[in-house]
Amino acid sequence: MGPEVIFYSLAILIALVLIGVHIGIALGVSSVLGVYLITNNLEIALSTLGTTAYESIRSHTLAVIPLFVLMGELISRSGAATDLYMLCERALRRLPGRLAVATVIGNTAFAAVSGVAIASAATFSRIAYPEMQKLGYNRPYSLGVITGSACLGMLIPPSILMIIWAILTEGSVGALFIAGIIPGILLGFTFISYCVISAMLNPSIAPNAVASQDAQVEKAAVRSEIFGSLGVLTLIIIVLGGLWGGVFTPTEAAGFGVLSSILIGAVKGMRRKDFMDAIYSAGRSTAPIMFLLIAGSLYARLLAMSGGINLVQDMFVGSGLSVIGMMLIMTVVWLLLGVLIDSISVALITAPIFFPIAAAAGFDQIAFAIYAILVIEAGLLTPPVGLLVFTVKAAIPDPTITLGEIFKGAIPYWIMLLTVAMLILAFPELASWLPSKVF
Repeated sequence: MGPEVIFYSLAILIALVLIGVHIGIALGVSSVLGVYLITNNLEIALSTLGTTAYESIRSHTLAVIPLFVLMGELISRSGAATDLYMLCERALRRLPGRLAVATVIGNTAFAAVSGVAIASAATFSRIAYPEMQKLGYNRPYSLGVITGSACLGMLIPPSILMIIWAILTEGSVGALFIAGIIPGILLGFTFISYCVISAMLNPSIAPNAVASQDAQVEKAAVRSEIFGSLGVLTLIIIVLGGLWGGVFTPTEAAGFGVLSSILIGAVKGMRRKDFMDAIYSAGRSTAPIMFLLIAGSLYARLLAMSGGINLVQDMFVGSGLSVIGMMLIMTVVWLLLGVLIDSISVALITAPIFFPIAAAAGFDQIAFAIYAILVIEAGLLTPPVGLLVFTVKAAIPDPTITLGEIFKGAIPYWIMLLTVAMLILAFPELASWLPSKVF
């Protein structure tokens, strides 16, 4: 059987996902069946599974994933993320919607030490939402900024999705990290502008009252917040500055980042049990990602063996579509897949197919990666099954919150994500300029 086997494999994959099979298992099963259809030999199909699994996880580059996840866990459990949020809130007391703005800024900084959108959403659901409710913030407004700003976790480096994209496309992890800085800042500024303008136009959604606090307690709290915030900022400088300056490889930057976060946690009073819980939690988060990488690599092997990539590429190129037309089709596919599965799985399925098409069409490879990540992140907010929406719902212990409220608040951020993505599409230099100066 020739290249058409890819369509049979995709049909099996979609059917398995729709009936509720885990995406990793669905990818693995459909890929093994595809290899079997090509070779007509079950032993070869199973042998391909074994060799692919070994080759997928032996690279030292993959060490950055558990290390960055652990770094985020340590910062979250140490309380440094809370310190940063509260310090931002104090510094912005005269700004309309200051708690929402502090959430965006805090999420941006936390993204730079975690790289996981779901971790950001869960963390700031527990930190920011109670504070906003104390001051009477509108619930959809509060829930929307928490959910939407969590998407920065996959764009601001270090990003787990960027690492996986680089592995799948054999690109540079460091180049993608640097490429995400300008679009990430642009997206964060767009979110902040929306929060402030909304609060100015309708002050009732974000009352500007200040919670009273004992002067002595406030002074001690400020000292703690300054220290925690400085720790997070130092960590960002170590990781991103080391990458930017060429001092560290991504793996080395992750290692130094973990060491620094351990020191921050120790100074902040974390005990042995807290450190062990962080390690166990990082392991639980990393294991499914590694399993998905194995399944995704097997799927990519199937595409290569069958010639499916060339078939799909010929279909796109032969259709006469412009580069913009091709990108719009990819965008629709990413958003539809985002309704069904998580962002890492979307990347695993689509990157081996779409990346060669974009390269053949002459689109800048780094700009394409950033565009893809933005759209895939928008998929996490797409109704009716936005993964981040469900994460926020689960993280906030308030049974009266409805999914409708969260979606209502998150839709403006969905629009802003796609708007920034379109800017990258129109002006690829927004993503490619900085890496060209560094690498």
